[in-house]
Amino acid sequence: MRRLFGSVRARATLGAGLVVALALIAAGAAVLLSLRTNLTDQAGARASSAAREVASQLVSGRSPADLDLPDGEDAPVQVVDEDGRLVAASEDLERISGTGVDAVKPGTAAGKPSGDDDGEAKGEDRGKGEDRGKGGDGSESEISDDTEYTNGSATVDGESADYRFAAVEVSTENESTGDLTVYAGGSLSDEQSAVSTALTSMLVGFPLLLAVVAGTTWLVTRRALRPVAAITEEMSAITASEDLARRVPEPDTHDEIARLARTTNETLTALQTSVERQRRFVADASHELRSPIASLRTQLEVGAAHPELLDVDGAVADTVRLQELAADLLLLARLDAGEKPGGARVDLAALVREELSQRTRDRVDVRTDLKSLEVAGSRGQLARVLGNLLNNAQRHARSQVAVTTRTDGAWAVLEVADDGSGVPEGERERIFERFVRLDDARSRDDGGAGLGLAIARDVAVRHGGTLVVREAPSGGALFELRLPIPQSSAE
Repeated sequence: MRRLFGSVRARATLGAGLVVALALIAAGAAVLLSLRTNLTDQAGARASSAAREVASQLVSGRSPADLDLPDGEDAPVQVVDEDGRLVAASEDLERISGTGVDAVKPGTAAGKPSGDDDGEAKGEDRGKGEDRGKGGDGSESEISDDTEYTNGSATVDGESADYRFAAVEVSTENESTGDLTVYAGGSLSDEQSAVSTALTSMLVGFPLLLAVVAGTTWLVTRRALRPVAAITEEMSAITASEDLARRVPEPDTHDEIARLARTTNETLTALQTSVERQRRFVADASHELRSPIASLRTQLEVGAAHPELLDVDGAVADTVRLQELAADLLLLARLDAGEKPGGARVDLAALVREELSQRTRDRVDVRTDLKSLEVAGSRGQLARVLGNLLNNAQRHARSQVAVTTRTDGAWAVLEVADDGSGVPEGERERIFERFVRLDDARSRDDGGAGLGLAIARDVAVRHGGTLVVREAPSGGALFELRLPIPQSSAE
């Protein structure tokens, strides 16, 4: 049971069924109440019309014994005087309740009031005007404007039924009759029959309608969630096969499920790219580490066998290269792990001066045009970016390297330019990939492992900035590092 209702389809079907059921119950109750009220009011109107017709005969001068009363089955009538005695009644009336007078034969004193079936009067209505007339002896008679209604029952000629009774008072100056009350009933059989028929129809139709709604919801939800099942199945297959090249099916719609499929495929693409990048990184790192380690081992083995042939300078150079490569790999690992750059304030001009003061073996001179600029970030990482850019410029420059700091709106700009051969336009993005070296760089003995520019761009991006390359005024390469100026410094 828990598994069944753990399904979105089952919960949607149950929810729709409950909502529709509550709506049907409320609507059905309102319809039945309205129908019953309307038909009851119609019965009351018939009863009031019959009572006033009899009252009109009384005010016209007829005595109770000479009244022309309607058929008892259609409208049972009682005429009661002010002392509670029955002075006229419908023919064949055998029993009556709800009028307060249980006598059925004229000249009989009223018995104990039986009350109405509902326990109290249901309301009253105002007539359209006063009916006035002269009694047989010339006295003036009057029909009350008020009509009181009660519910009760009557038995006429052996047939019992429920009625809506209307009571109309007739005031006369005739001492022989005095004030009279006319009770007339309107049959409630139509109301009971209609309500019963409507209730039966609802009891039969509502479950069928509810079943149709539930079935339709189940089918529609099943159809709507079919792509989700396909996505789930494909994701399970991808997990089992570890094949990140596979993609989940995208439905040809524009709904949330289609967006889910597209987002899932985008995530798989990013994951595949990350895994492939990691695999290439491991392979390239292994390759780059193999060369200096093999060279260093060879030199040490030769030195162990022939001390006089030991190339100490070469061994030191290989060790330094190995150390630098290990440091680059470690920094890249920290950057990939999401290491935060921090929020320390760093003066770019002071950072350039400090870096240049430690570089005593540069191949060409470095010209500077520095403006004091503060940025937020990691001093060590930014120093690494500057060092990598200077190493790259020294490697390719012919006679000069220029370092400049300036502002450009909300950005602090650091530029490192050389007068070398520059970077071809088609290679200007590729050089920032890891372990990528252009052909002319590979031919140099002092060429790096191809990690310096990749590290520089990663650091720039993690500091909220950018690093691009374009052509320098001297024809070489100009690397432009842009970093956001902190808000307080900008102000």
